[in-house]
Amino acid sequence: MLSTKPKFEVPANSRYKDRRSRKHPRFRADFRVTVTFLAASQYQTTEGLSRDLSQGGIGLLLAGELKCGEVVGLVFRLPGEEAWDVRAVVRHRHGYHYGFEFLGLGSERLAILKAYLSGLEKSD
Repeated sequence: MLSTKPKFEVPANSRYKDRRSRKHPRFRADFRVTVTFLAASQYQTTEGLSRDLSQGGIGLLLAGELKCGEVVGLVFRLPGEEAWDVRAVVRHRHGYHYGFEFLGLGSERLAILKAYLSGLEKSD
């Protein structure tokens, strides 16, 4: 029997665009990241492992309970650089994989990050 369901098409101007389209390409990354967040009126710290990195944010494997929209502190070190202490917001979570968007990196750090990313393998 043939299906009579109408085909669903997403309008070009829809907010339901292809989820694979991104503002910035992601690159494979593998380094430790310290995450600081507020839980039960106290700051907690845990360690995560980066999986991907872009100009706009970072994907981490993290054994923790963070909510989308939560602002955290991230501390990590790019090769040849001092440790970076940046603010980020949780944008998504799937199991232990979290996606963070950087908040206010600044032009100098952004230039350093772009140079670092140019030597990495794309992940998507």
